[in-house]
Amino acid sequence: MSAKTEGRTKRKLRIRKKIDGTATRPRMSVFRSTKHIYAQVIDDSTGKVLATASTLAKDVKGTITEATKVDSAKAVGKSIAAACKSKGIEKVVFDRNGFLYHGRIRALADAAREGGLSF
Repeated sequence: MSAKTEGRTKRKLRIRKKIDGTATRPRMSVFRSTKHIYAQVIDDSTGKVLATASTLAKDVKGTITEATKVDSAKAVGKSIAAACKSKGIEKVVFDRNGFLYHGRIRALADAAREGGLSF
């Protein structure tokens, strides 16, 4: 494992010790790869995924043709907020999954807040 991946894994475990998703306030987990970004809203007490959004989803993929990665992250943030609103979820716990709160992660979080989620 590279030093970069190992550092992220350590940060991830440190974060996950402190946060936990419940039915009233589920956990919104974010993962980013070199090309795509993914978000899931998870109820940890039952182990169920309540809502998902990514740059590979059909509703997002059509709107982000030739967009920058940050713009794509904003579109995913708006999409996850809309999916949560449709299921009656307004409050979530943000899990940055070991990634630094900067760039695409921050853009997704800000767009989700603009979409009506609070965390």
